[in-house]
Amino acid sequence: MPPDAIILGAGGAGLFCAATAAQAGARVLVIDHNAEPGRKILISGGGRCNFTNIGAVPERYLSENRHFARSALSRYTPADFLALVEKHRIAWHEKTLGQLFCDGSARQIVALLMDECAAGQVEFAFGAAISDVGHADGRFTVTTSAGTFTAANLVIATGGPAIPKLGATGFAYQLAKQFGCKIIPPRPALVPFTLPQGENLFRELAGVAADVVAKAGKAAFREAALFTHKGLSGPAMLQVSSYWRHGEAIAVDFLPDAPADWLLGAKRQRPKAGLKAVLAAALPERLAEALSAALALPGELGAHKDASLSAAMARLKAWAFRPDGTEGFAKAEVTAGGIDTATLSSRTLMANHIEGLFAIGEAVDVTGWLGGYNFQWAWASGHAAGQAIAERVRG
Repeated sequence: MPPDAIILGAGGAGLFCAATAAQAGARVLVIDHNAEPGRKILISGGGRCNFTNIGAVPERYLSENRHFARSALSRYTPADFLALVEKHRIAWHEKTLGQLFCDGSARQIVALLMDECAAGQVEFAFGAAISDVGHADGRFTVTTSAGTFTAANLVIATGGPAIPKLGATGFAYQLAKQFGCKIIPPRPALVPFTLPQGENLFRELAGVAADVVAKAGKAAFREAALFTHKGLSGPAMLQVSSYWRHGEAIAVDFLPDAPADWLLGAKRQRPKAGLKAVLAAALPERLAEALSAALALPGELGAHKDASLSAAMARLKAWAFRPDGTEGFAKAEVTAGGIDTATLSSRTLMANHIEGLFAIGEAVDVTGWLGGYNFQWAWASGHAAGQAIAERVRG
């Protein structure tokens, strides 16, 4: 018998959608051009998969419609997925900022998803290159190297172009546009910055990390920043990269725990100390050396006017960097932008203008913070679409 639903993409969202729909009674076929499922899952979280975040609330997602993710996220929560992890007896632990990881391997999450699919008798076509997708008389036809398949429901779950070495492409956008869906221009997100050659001072700090507050526009994150031979990376930088637009500056507070008069206090307490020595008490030595050199306040603190020290402190609290770009989709963890949520139902993830066409996961213009948020969107959007497909099958 032909399937009730064809799901394009065997990543987190596609597999979870398949399991949800199939266990509710739908016949489901998953097609993927990769030879195995969940390739991005396998490399996530350093191979341990940061599978959700207990703080995954709608306000921590970017979208042209900031309210769009609310419905799906409220109906399938981090606690729901955690219960599934525990049902499969996968040991887990919480790291900083609500991030949940497997104790063992990300392969356990892929196995969980495949076991859930097996429980619903989901069928798969791996290594199947798609050559054409059509729609007529209420049915979708997908022509692949493994054969031609038809169904009343089609799910676009092929993600975005981030990490192309794992087979990621912009296929979701091509297909969505073919069916009349609008696309919010995709861009790399959760990605390292590159700095222009003029920032050679900081290029020399490659490998140095520090706890900072990084800001881009109104967004601010306190986490580690890492200097690289190309520019700026680390969690704080990846977070603000999702909010950054080309040509804008980012601001870095190198002393997030220090008050605005910290250097003046240091001058009173240690007037004979130099700026580098004072900064080295709060920052890595190489970073303290670079910052003190850039601030150009030689000699003892006591020899400098309060106004000069206050100006230096203001700069340390909001050090401006103007990246010339990012490391692109090759190094981006996810894609921001994508299929416009205005074309989709927030309850079902089905296209408003074509019955039976769904889009879920990273393919959609919903992008979470770093730290398990994007997996939670995969589970939540996949669950919402899977339930909707089952409802359509039941009539």
